[in-house]
Amino acid sequence: QVQLVESGGGLVQAGGSLKLSCAASGRPFSSYAMGWFRRAPGKDREFVAAISWSGGNMYFADSVKGRFTISRDKYKNTVYLQMNTLKPEDTAVYYCAARGDYGLADTPHVAIRYSYWGQGTQVTVSS
Repeated sequence: QVQLVESGGGLVQAGGSLKLSCAASGRPFSSYAMGWFRRAPGKDREFVAAISWSGGNMYFADSVKGRFTISRDKYKNTVYLQMNTLKPEDTAVYYCAARGDYGLADTPHVAIRYSYWGQGTQVTVSS
């Protein structure tokens, strides 16, 4: 089993920044690719970003490209989502997820490929 715990959410003004963290435990962290998804009120779950097990490959949704970055620290078993130039449209519950690395390049955005999910952390961006 893999347990994922997100933290770092909160309330920020538009244009501000926020950094989310996801701490993993239960299995070797380096064997998994990691992703971030979000669910805005009344909307479906949406892919945000993903990173390969090595940290060498990163993928971003068009809506956040250039504003968000993803990184991981294998020694701390933690993945991060740095969110800059936040917009009200970014308001959502953000979820950390883990999956096998195989096929990540083709399906980084496919939620069902991720086997483990955190409980989510709320990000609210005021206008």
